[in-house]
Amino acid sequence: MDFSGKKVLVTGATRGIGRATTAAFLDAGASVAVNGRSQASVDRLMSELGGDRLVAAPGDLSEVAVCEAVAKTAVDGLGGLDYLVNNAGIYVVASMEDSDEAAWDSLNDINVKATFFLSRALLPALRASKGAIVNLGSSAGLAGSAQTTIYCATKGAVVNLTRAMAQELAPDIRVNGVCPAVIATEMGGQNLDIFGKPGATMDDLKEWYPLDRIGTPEEVAQGILFLCSPAAAFMTGSMLAMDGGALSSDSS
Repeated sequence: MDFSGKKVLVTGATRGIGRATTAAFLDAGASVAVNGRSQASVDRLMSELGGDRLVAAPGDLSEVAVCEAVAKTAVDGLGGLDYLVNNAGIYVVASMEDSDEAAWDSLNDINVKATFFLSRALLPALRASKGAIVNLGSSAGLAGSAQTTIYCATKGAVVNLTRAMAQELAPDIRVNGVCPAVIATEMGGQNLDIFGKPGATMDDLKEWYPLDRIGTPEEVAQGILFLCSPAAAFMTGSMLAMDGGALSSDSS
């Protein structure tokens, strides 16, 4: 896929899927505005990836004013915008009894509110370019999972938000989503808490997937690039499940 001359904003770009997506867009010729919560994390990423096609757009997206500031920084730095990847997200493993209001608010602020308000702030730029948005959902947004009820609620909201955005913003802006299962990232490793046993590893999670392995951030990044590419020009409102067959094997 060739994205030469294209301009992209990736949120949560400093690690995991966001980092892999940033690297993939750079490899494909795009210029990328990278968002992370802190200036230090963004500076570190830019130093590691190098090149003159990166723009720093740090900021904690849990606040609407920061979403708007990040949007302006990205558009000004890139000179426009073709694609927005709403990847920033947080995760918690906790039963309903152990969950509190602070966890509810923090997950909703980043996973749902930031997706909505950052997208809203970028509508003029994306309409001008006839661009596309890719929202990061989750397999947990397509099927519930015990011990992650708040996270499931937020990602279910992202799934339906994506479909609603696609309806409202067509035909000018395409909006699709990617729904990964557990991926070999720092966040994915938090799923080990569900096993409740010392020494659990990512290999223990393979039993959930017919493909008998855990997905990689680079594989999810390729799905994101596909949804932005001309190959997906007739796709909007779609949720691309990248889950190693887990949902298809669920008899429920």
